[in-house]
This record gives sequence, structure tokens and C-alpha cells, in this order.
Amino acid sequence: MAISVGYLLNLTIPRSGELSRAAVLQKYDKIPFDKGFGTIIAERIIDLLFLLLFVTTALLLQYKQLMGFITQQIPVKQLMIIGGVFVISGIVGLYLLYTSNWKIFIFIRQKITGLVEGILSIFKMPHRIPFLIHTFIIWIGFVLTFYFGTKALPETSEISLGIIMVAFVVGSLAISFTNGGFGAFPLLIAKILALYGISLTAGTAFGWLLWTTQTVSVVVLGGLSFLLLPIFNKQKLS
Repeated sequence: MAISVGYLLNLTIPRSGELSRAAVLQKYDKIPFDKGFGTIIAERIIDLLFLLLFVTTALLLQYKQLMGFITQQIPVKQLMIIGGVFVISGIVGLYLLYTSNWKIFIFIRQKITGLVEGILSIFKMPHRIPFLIHTFIIWIGFVLTFYFGTKALPETSEISLGIIMVAFVVGSLAISFTNGGFGAFPLLIAKILALYGISLTAGTAFGWLLWTTQTVSVVVLGGLSFLLLPIFNKQKLS
């Protein structure tokens, strides 16, 4: 239920779901916020590695089309400038964090200690292999969502696995860099499928089909979780 609430909040404020999930675990299971949030970051790091694995697979299957699309749609120069600003700001922030004796920086250092402990939990957990296997199964489930979604429309029902992988990667990037992929997900899916001869109308319909079913699931499960969490945890709150 904490995960469902997190996904729901991610539709409102990007990445707020990770914070809310750690807050729910702290409230109901007394897990310190910094350590809980650290384990969530560890999960996201593993997810990023799996995403890179699927990006690599898509590149191997459809290198020319995918690279051409990415270079056209992603403003590389702007991202490099923004990245440079973040790097410089990060260096200055780290210097102040580890040299300043202000109370706020001392407090942050204490929280970072718990955060790091949570991140490193991936190397200490007793069931690392099952965790990685389940993560892989989840990502295969994401791809299968695209595969079965293609069967809903005649125009997309016969596309190859390579095209499905490319669409999956583009869709994943759209969701990662936007507020739940609203608007951007169907648009980018339509544009990438257009490279393979699928009309923009059919591609857009396919994108909205996937996005809408996923979003409805998130809203329903997240809303139910908001209502049920206090009910299932009455004794913990009393």
C-alpha cells in the first residue's frame, strides 16, 4: 500500500512518491525515515541499471532508428548545461556540508549517515539473488505490458519484438523525465512508431491506451491504499 500511495503521489509532484513511501513506513512500521528512504534509493539505482540493460538491448536490435530518434527529440546541449550547473552546485554543497559547523549542516550530515546505510543495504541483505530475480521479472512485466497492448489495435498487432523494445525504452524515458508521462508518453510513442510506418493516429491511440490503463490502475490502487492504511494499522496508531 505504501508503494501504491507513492505511485499516486508521483502523478502530482515528480519523485514525491519516494518520500511518501518512506514516510508511510516510518509512521506504520517505525522504520527511520532516512534509512527507509535510503533503501528506496537503492531500489532506484537497481532499476536504473535494469533500464540501461533494456536500452542496450534496444540499441542492439534497432540502433539506427533509436539513436536517430533520441538525438532528434532530446536536447543534448541543454541537458549538458543543466548537468554542469548541477555538478558545480553539488560540489559547492558538499564542501559546505562537510566543512561547515552550522546546525543545519550538522543535522543533514546525521541524516546522510542513515541514508547511506539504507543505500548500502543492497549489499547486506540476506536474499540479494531473489531480490534481483524479482526485479528482473517486474521489468519483463513492463515489456509484456507493451507486447499485449499492441494486440489491442490492428495497426500495431504485428510489430516485432525489436520495435516493442524501442517503444518500451522511449516510453520509460518519457515517464522518467516527466510528471508521470502525461502528454509526453503518447506523443513520443506515436513518433517512434511512425518511423516504422505506423500512422500517428494509431501510434497516439496505442500510447494513450497504455498510459490510461496504467494511470487508472495507479489512481484506483493508490486511492484505496490511502483509505485502507489507517484501517489496517489501527493497533499501531493507538
